[in-house]
Amino acid sequence: MNVDVTKTVREVALNIPAATRVFETLGIDYCCGGNKSLQQACGDANLQIGQVIESLKSAAALAEQRREYDEQAPGGDWQKAPLGSLIAHIKGTHHKYVKSETARLRPLLDKVCNVHGQKNPELLEVRGRFQLMAQELSTHMMKEEMVLFPYIERMEEAVIAGEPVLPAPFGTVDKPVAAMVHEHDSSGNLLRAIRELSNQYAPPQEACTSYKTLYGALEEFERDLHQHIHLENNILFPRAIEMEQHKKCLQ
Repeated sequence: MNVDVTKTVREVALNIPAATRVFETLGIDYCCGGNKSLQQACGDANLQIGQVIESLKSAAALAEQRREYDEQAPGGDWQKAPLGSLIAHIKGTHHKYVKSETARLRPLLDKVCNVHGQKNPELLEVRGRFQLMAQELSTHMMKEEMVLFPYIERMEEAVIAGEPVLPAPFGTVDKPVAAMVHEHDSSGNLLRAIRELSNQYAPPQEACTSYKTLYGALEEFERDLHQHIHLENNILFPRAIEMEQHKKCLQ
């Protein structure tokens, strides 16, 4: 397998689904920062491009050996699956996770801040940014579930049935998509700030179990949200825009 280092990180993630796990491990942003070439992203992260390529090849080979598992995993083959199925996966897996984890992490953040906030004031800043992100994501997901996702599902149903697509209240799908991508960028910026404030999610040596649990949960939240944004920014939204444009050309 050849890996073109001039391709963007986003393109590599799309062409090699297993690459997202490699990028997570290495700290390479493949969603909001996915426009960088693989070579540039490795340089910015002080990573040896050769070692990254070998890791990508190993991950791809392992994915091939475990094809049945990978097809069930998030992002297994979502470029070919019906958009309705992808939307159901996003809502049932990632939206559900965000809702449950924000409800769990808010009181945990309060608990850790109350005990350790005076000695570790960065915790208060972490809490502030997480609360802002949670509020933004709640509104963001509601708009997707009530407006954008239903339109995409209706559009796909009309395309399959060979029927005209009903006009959208927002004009064309690329308008709300642009707004959603902008909001994803905002969440990505808040996640980066949280990672920096938390010293890459590394609690102090004297940290209690709740402190350690918090940082581990925040890191897992970041990992899931990256996959969540990847499925929307890089797969669902481009496919929906392409479908709408193709349908209009046929009408």
